[in-house]
Amino acid sequence: MPYNGTILQLKNHIVMAPMTRSRAIGNIPNTLMAEYYGQRKGAGLIITEGTAPAPEALGYPRMPGIFSDEHVEGWKPVTEAVHQNGTKIFLQLMHTGRIGHVANLPEDARLVGVSSIPAAGQMHTDTMGSQDYSVPEALTIEGVQKVIASYIAAAENAIAAGFDGVELHGANGYLIEQFLNPNVNDRLDQYGGSIENRVRFAIEVAEQVSGAIGRDKVGIRISPNSTLGDLLPYDADVTLQTYTHLASELNRLGIAYIHISVNPEVPAETLDAIRREFKGTLIHSSGFSPEAAEIELQTGDADLVGFGRNFLSNPDFVERIAVGAPLNPVDFNTIYSPGAKGYTDYPVMSDAGER
Repeated sequence: MPYNGTILQLKNHIVMAPMTRSRAIGNIPNTLMAEYYGQRKGAGLIITEGTAPAPEALGYPRMPGIFSDEHVEGWKPVTEAVHQNGTKIFLQLMHTGRIGHVANLPEDARLVGVSSIPAAGQMHTDTMGSQDYSVPEALTIEGVQKVIASYIAAAENAIAAGFDGVELHGANGYLIEQFLNPNVNDRLDQYGGSIENRVRFAIEVAEQVSGAIGRDKVGIRISPNSTLGDLLPYDADVTLQTYTHLASELNRLGIAYIHISVNPEVPAETLDAIRREFKGTLIHSSGFSPEAAEIELQTGDADLVGFGRNFLSNPDFVERIAVGAPLNPVDFNTIYSPGAKGYTDYPVMSDAGER
């Protein structure tokens, strides 16, 4: 059944959620990636892996970018492959902020964050193996404005590459969420302290990107109560107020959707508040089975449901759930490795059954 929302219109209610796959050699999208996304065009909407809007945003090895002409040309075969089946595709803009290591960045780039507080833990690098996260440089006011400008330019590049829109990654401990979280955000300027100030960066990015490419082409992913990226939890009432205010402001902007990573720690009260404040499309994802997703849609808690690893290991996931076919297991050893193995070589159903 098609989904006809106020802004977002899709051929079905199924979303392929963004997943880091680390196949962009030299940070350039390639033909292998076009094959991968093209295989999965049964979804109504595909949201790509996190893609860097600027050189300092390349926290992970082999992470694609969207800040050069070469990146734009590299992404064009991807969007062409996906559009062949009437699927829409949004590019996820992911500035990793403090979640990165200088060994993964271009030589003249510096790791930056909302503050100079480093994340605890380690990051894989192709050149040095596992390393402690680098200490970020706290963004100045001028630096914040430069980052916002990089989001705008990246969004315009995405449209030039054929994408239907962009998703701002405000989840999983990356830069936008670093601004939201008071345990990481120790700023004393207009981007820190109060809830309104900590939400300001996310709203300014969403507003200015919407002004550049259109509000109907902008979504955002959030993860209330997430502890990924060394995010320590904070007061439950403050969390609720933070995401209620964020949802209200995003509703004022009229963007296409909010995409919620529904981790087990998200209180129902927070989800209800977002649903109440935001009148656009809501996507829920993270760990849903097809059966649980159907319940989510029938109750109206979400308008669309995203699937990650099910799409990773089942290129024909939509066709499989339509006929109740078994799903391929995920090969966890090849999720982030370079090459086709564990990427484009998962089997699909054939007329005679499973290949």
